[in-house]
Order: sequence, then C-alpha cells, then structure tokens
Amino acid sequence: MKPPQRKPAAFRLDDISTISGDYVPGLGAPPVLTPEADAFAEAAAVQAVVRPPPRVRWTRLLVAGLGGLIALAIGLAIDTLIRDLFARTDALGWLAVALAAIAGVAVLAIAIREVAGLLRIRAITVLHAGAVEAVAADDRNKARRVARDLISLYDRRPEMARGRAALAGHMGEIIDGRDLIGLAETELIIPLDDAARRLVLSASKRVALVTTISPRALVDVLFVALQILRLIRQLAMLYAGRPGTLGFLRLTRAAITHLAVTGGIAAGDSLVQQILGHGLAARLSARLGEGVINGLLTARVGIAAIEVCRPLPFVNGKPPRLADVMAELRRLGADQKPVSGDD
Repeated sequence: MKPPQRKPAAFRLDDISTISGDYVPGLGAPPVLTPEADAFAEAAAVQAVVRPPPRVRWTRLLVAGLGGLIALAIGLAIDTLIRDLFARTDALGWLAVALAAIAGVAVLAIAIREVAGLLRIRAITVLHAGAVEAVAADDRNKARRVARDLISLYDRRPEMARGRAALAGHMGEIIDGRDLIGLAETELIIPLDDAARRLVLSASKRVALVTTISPRALVDVLFVALQILRLIRQLAMLYAGRPGTLGFLRLTRAAITHLAVTGGIAAGDSLVQQILGHGLAARLSARLGEGVINGLLTARVGIAAIEVCRPLPFVNGKPPRLADVMAELRRLGADQKPVSGDD
C-alpha cells in the first residue's frame, strides 16, 4: 500500500538556514529554522579579545609637557616686560598691552587656520577610506555618499563646476557603486591627476638640472629638500586646498612613511635597474647621473604624495609611474650632456 500523501506546502527557501537530514518534502516534520551566526559579530568579538591593552604615549606626554613649559615661560616673560614698561611710563605699558593683544589675535587666527587644515586632511582620509569600501563591496548607497562628499569638497572650485554638474546629474542613474566611484574619478579627480603629474615632472626636472650643475653637495641637499617640501604642499593644495603648517607636516610625514613602506625597500634596486637598463651609466657623466637619480627620488616622493593626497582610489585612472618621469629625465640628460664636465 502506498503511504498517504499530504497536500503540497509552500515555504520560502531563503528563510531556511538548516533542515533535518531525514526531512522529505510533504512528509514528516516541517523544516527547522535556526538563525545564522553573525560573522561580523564573531570577528568583532575575536578582535576585542586579541586587542592589546592601550599603552602610554610617552612621546606625546613629553611634547605636551615641554610645550606647556615653553608657553608659561613666554607668558611670564611678556608679563614681566609689560610690568617693567608700566614702571617706566604708562604710555610704553599700554603700547605693550596693545602689541600683546595684536599678537594674541594673530595666534588665535593661526590656530584656527591650522585646525581647519587638519580637518581638511582628515576629511580626505575618511573620504578615501569610504571610497575604497564602496569599490570593494560595490555598495551603491556608500558610493553615493562618497560622491556627495566629493562634490561638497570641491564646491568652491569654479574650474570644476562642469565636472560637479555632470556627476550630480548621473548620480541617480548608476546602479553599481564601483561605476559611480569611477565616474566621480573621471569627472573630478583625473583632471587633477594630470596637473599633479605635471607638477611632479617639473620638480624632478628642476632637481635633476640644478644638482647636475651645483658645485656643492650641501647646496644639493638643501635644494632637494626644499623642492620636495614645495612639491608636497602644491599637491596638497591641488587635491584638497591649503593644508596649514601642522597639516602640511602631517602630510609630509604620511608621504614619507608611504614611500618608505611601499617603495623604500626596492628603491635602490629599481633605480639601479632603470638606470643601467637604459644605459645611462655608459652615456652620461657622473654629475649628470647624480642629477638624474636625485630627480627620480624626487619623483618617487611626489608619486607617494599623490596617493596620500588623492581623495579616491584609482578605478578608471592610471597610477603615475616612475618610468614616465625616467623617460623625460633621459631626454633632459641627452640635452645637457654636451655641457657636462666630463665631455
């Protein structure tokens, strides 16, 4: 005899996480529904367990303590000076008070400018991290937030008005988050990338030329350092506006750290391979070869600074390459070779 058959039953397959092994559709017990474990919660719990305890930042405490002492010393010195001037005559005392007030207002304005510069750099960092997450997850909503923040970042740049309008007009028509980030990069960032490459190439040529004809090594070092700092500031202003002094120092440290981590280990081998591979050692004088190497090192720092200052990852755009700068410096070396000291 055939077993009695039950009527068909309907249920959602995506609601079933696990079912019993002996379950037969239409017969027996209904499926067992159990909630799935939250992988993100487990990862957060594991991270909370293995997170090392916070350490005391002795360097920061040292800087804070020394800074407080210096501020107190300056304040006491100004107070003593004003009292001495009042002891001499009231006019000199009130003049000192007025000058101290002017200096205080200037210090307050500088502090506000520096804080604004740090906030701009922080906004760029947060924007870049959000764009990376949107590209990795292909998240449309997160990509829209990044695009809106990018438009707000450049809302005071009249030369980017057409790109902002194009991005805002197509923002609601693109479904994929990666494509939206790519469109934002194409409309707003790639034109800045072209200007950044020109800045890096110009600085590299300048360093190569000056260090080739410079008679002193100290002059070479000072000129290269000034050109690198100037290049980093120009790139920061190009991508995100004026960073301020503290922001500039923070950006410089981030660019040098980025360079040391990503390219510092292989810098010597890659430079030597590029120079020997193009035959520069056999065709150029020693001084010109040193100038080319200094230009390449400047270009490496500039490329690292571009990646630090850039608010979006490279999706449609191509990252700057050292080989492009190498080709330009080789042409510069060919033009400068007849005037070198070895010829």
